[in-house]
Amino acid sequence: MKETELQKNYLADETVETIYFGGGTPSLLTISDLRFQIDKIKDNFKVADDAEITLEANPDDITDENLRGWKEIGINRLSIGVQSFFEEDLLWMNRVHNAEQAVGGLQLAIKYFGNITLDLIYGHPLLSNEKWKQNVDKVIALNIPHISCYALTVEPKTPLKKMIIEKKKENIQQEKQAGQFLLLMKWLEDAGYEHYEISNFSKPGFRSKHNSSYWQGKKYLGLGPSAHSFDGVSRQWNISNNNVYIESLLKNKIPFEKETLTASQQMNEYIMTSLRTVEGLDLKKIPEAMSSELRATSQKFIESGKLILKENKLILTREGKLFADGIAAEFFVE
Repeated sequence: MKETELQKNYLADETVETIYFGGGTPSLLTISDLRFQIDKIKDNFKVADDAEITLEANPDDITDENLRGWKEIGINRLSIGVQSFFEEDLLWMNRVHNAEQAVGGLQLAIKYFGNITLDLIYGHPLLSNEKWKQNVDKVIALNIPHISCYALTVEPKTPLKKMIIEKKKENIQQEKQAGQFLLLMKWLEDAGYEHYEISNFSKPGFRSKHNSSYWQGKKYLGLGPSAHSFDGVSRQWNISNNNVYIESLLKNKIPFEKETLTASQQMNEYIMTSLRTVEGLDLKKIPEAMSSELRATSQKFIESGKLILKENKLILTREGKLFADGIAAEFFVE
């Protein structure tokens, strides 16, 4: 909250349209702590009356008392980290909640909140296509309006990476991940969900306003250790060390690193983020000389069925979404 005060001019006079309490695990905070933070943000920034205020919550933190409290202080959207409805999968991923808590937490949350999103992970060794379908079917049956799905990634220097190297856990298979992603797209689109961004699906009217702001290149302010901010021209990120972060704030300083984006970097970011969305890459937003080059580069992807050109917009097909990062990289400008 000290940082909130120090950063009150970062967004200039822009109206704050979304507030997002992200992980770690903000659902561990007391209701009074969360109320204090929301009030402090409203004291220092111009916040829209209909602002989307999201709280990330673990299933094991979802109780009647917490749900009532969250709603009372103005939180109007929950992001619940389910990952899987199967006990063995949750144990494999070292999650603290169990399968019963995942289902029970969602059923309870639905009584208080209409705007809910959950995360599912696919492509790990224990997940057969049949189990994957059961996970997705459970979301559809519960009528959850938004779902984010991510392929399991093995990051370096993590316990999972170490166990895979030591042959204690099976490694992931990219072909399996691709197949489960294609199945996911079909199942959710058949159930009436809009695949509006590579990893995100929503019922009509339930897109994440917060995440959409990132993909649209809007300004944002991140508060806390490791938090990232963007003012339209430069990016900055706070130090991740908690002790250094706290010591700096006690001296009225924010410990961060900063980079100013070049014109080509800004263009590449637009290419990368816009291609991930259902609206696609708008060639009218690209300088004319570059637009012609992009059209030429895109031909091979159009001919191979990975892209379509519609009303001056390059849009990924289902198959193309499997290669989004590689296609974007070929479009990048030097």
